[in-house]
Formats: sequence, structure tokens, C-alpha cells
Amino acid sequence: MMSETARLTRVAVKHARDAFVDAAAVAAQWRSLHFTAPPDFARAVDESDAFVALLEGAGATVERLPPAAGTTLDSIYTRDASIVSPHGVILCTMGKAARRAEPAAQEAAFRQLGIPIAGQITTPGSLEGGDLIWLDASTVVVGRGYRTNAEGIRQLRLLLGAAVEVVDVPLPHWRGETDVMHLMSLISPVRNDLAVVYAPLLPVPFREWLIGRGIGFVEVPDAEFDTMGTNVLALGPDRSVMLRGNPVTRARLEAAGVEVIEYDGAEISVKGAGGPTCLTRPLARR
Repeated sequence: MMSETARLTRVAVKHARDAFVDAAAVAAQWRSLHFTAPPDFARAVDESDAFVALLEGAGATVERLPPAAGTTLDSIYTRDASIVSPHGVILCTMGKAARRAEPAAQEAAFRQLGIPIAGQITTPGSLEGGDLIWLDASTVVVGRGYRTNAEGIRQLRLLLGAAVEVVDVPLPHWRGETDVMHLMSLISPVRNDLAVVYAPLLPVPFREWLIGRGIGFVEVPDAEFDTMGTNVLALGPDRSVMLRGNPVTRARLEAAGVEVIEYDGAEISVKGAGGPTCLTRPLARR
């Protein structure tokens, strides 16, 4: 199902043990990848264990992506290297040069799992999965920023075909080219008619377009934007998972009728600026 909010039944995850490899790899890579601090390897492994258990407890089959040569700490953020389409997985071309090996690594894993590959975004196009949101089976929204360019969006339109409307949303410069700014940094759907948003950075035409579609907002306060209050993974309608440490956003979600499950992500999320949507590549929803 082309949805971000239907019940999650199958998801790909790269465990910290397989993405971070060991403490030496963490020490060698974290600065160049713009992590805010070096993740503690042992604690990251424990956090990944708990996160996978949370997904399985919610009823999802978790496919573990294996270690792969050429990938880095960033490969823990599995959403970005691929997207799911009605025809199968579309492999991305990463806007962040250090992540260029990830799509091929995911392709090998998906073929091993028997998951069809529908195509790939190719250079000079770039597109990252964190910039793409399915609003319904025939409408996909794509953020145009430093990670996803106009050529990548053009190729995506061709791969998806005329039956799918691709809505292009310009993203703000914010903190510059080296910062992580995806569309899903600003919005996470949690129900067909409800999304978590950071309003100050939401483009006005896009906000008005969402309102016109009948989508309401749970707004994230300024103090919880940097702690990824906007990054919320729907496990199903009215049930979501979010990073611990965003109490105002959690309370607002619960007031809107959404059950919230929190996870600890000091090592796997906070230091690399990747919340639960980043840590997962949903493969099937029902």
C-alpha cells in the first residue's frame, strides 16, 4: 500500500552493529559525516536491539540489512537509499557523496529477499528517500533541496508514470548544504487527515495545499525541532513511534487521539540527526 500511515507489516532496518561495525569505525568516520558526537558503539547496539524489538512487537516483520563494503555510519538511516513504488523498490542516488554506496548495498539485500527493483535514479539526478512522502496511492510529495534535485524528481516522475501525481516542494536553505534537511524533517503523516509539522519552516503554498486536502496539523514547538519532534513513524492509524525527549509534541499527539510509543535513541538517532522514519525503510503497509 502506498501510504505512510497504514499498518506497518514489513520494514527494512540496518542494525547499529552492521552500520557502525565497531568503535574504531565510529572514531574514524563521525566527524566527516557531521555527527554531533561519536556514538557509543555498545550503547548503540543496545538501542538498536530495543528498536527492532519495538517494531516486531508492533507486528512488523523486520528485514535486517547486512554489513556492506563502502557504506558508513550513515547507512543506519535506511530510508534514504531507496523508495517503494507500486512497481517495486526504486533505488536512489544520494545527494550526500559519502553515502553513494548505499543504494547498491540495498539492491543486493533486496534481491536476496526477493523484493523487485523497479528502477534507479541516476546521475546527475539525486534523490533521497527522506524527501519523499506518499499521501495516498496516487499522490507523492517530494522535497527539492540539497539532497534531492530537479533532475532526480524528473526521473522519479518517469519511473512512477502518469498515474501518480508528483508534487514538488522547495525546501529551505536553513543551516546550509552540510546539514540534514529532508522533507521529513518538516512533516510526518500520522493519519490520513493528520500530520506532525514544524510550521516555521513549512513552505506557505505547501501548507495551504495540505489544508486544502483536509489534513490537520500537530505542531512541534521550537524547543523540540532539533530533538526531532517532527520525526514520527506511523505504525498504523493512530499509533506512532517517536524519539524520547519531546514531551510537548507527544502530549499534542495524544490529545489528537494518537497512541505514542517512545524509544531511546541518544546514540542511533540524536548524534546523527536521524529519527525513527530515518531508521526504517517501510516495505509493506496494509
